Amino acid sequence: MKIYTKTGDQGTTSLLGGKRVPKGHLKIDAYGTVDELNAFIGLLRDQEVNTPRQVILKEIQDRLFTIGATLATEHGKQNIKRPDLHDSDLELLEKEIDQMDAKLPTLKNFILPGGHTAVSFCHVARTVCRRTERCVIDLMEIEPVDEIIVKYLNRLSDYLFVLGRLMAIELGVEEVTWKPRT
Repeated sequence: MKIYTKTGDQGTTSLLGGKRVPKGHLKIDAYGTVDELNAFIGLLRDQEVNTPRQVILKEIQDRLFTIGATLATEHGKQNIKRPDLHDSDLELLEKEIDQMDAKLPTLKNFILPGGHTAVSFCHVARTVCRRTERCVIDLMEIEPVDEIIVKYLNRLSDYLFVLGRLMAIELGVEEVTWKPRT
């Protein structure tokens, strides 16, 4: 099978269910941003400091693929088989956040991205996650989206923030804090 089909050469693409929409449609933007986030999670998973977290990061990638498939499905199509998110997916992120947070000093300042390349990658993933969440919320303006998707993305951005802090400690770099001009 060839990777190129030429069916998108006119600026449209197919949703799961067969409906064609413009490539700039909010659905495409939403699941395309999920795909971008997934790529950044893969980059994080590849960082040596995250070797102990490769399993959870792979799990997150799997859930993001689930979200992408859900968002790529034509609204109203019920007969398309795809995996779903569950409350246990949120609980897993919350458990991981709590375990990491217990190892961190109390947060007293805003954190600036940086300090180490791997930590910066984590902050980029966090900001892409927030953008993904905004894209999904924009999509909700025109069609229903399961609220667990927004909850998952919101929790994931929290996870990535805490992960970035923990990575800084594990890498032996000082967190870069924001000190506003007075």
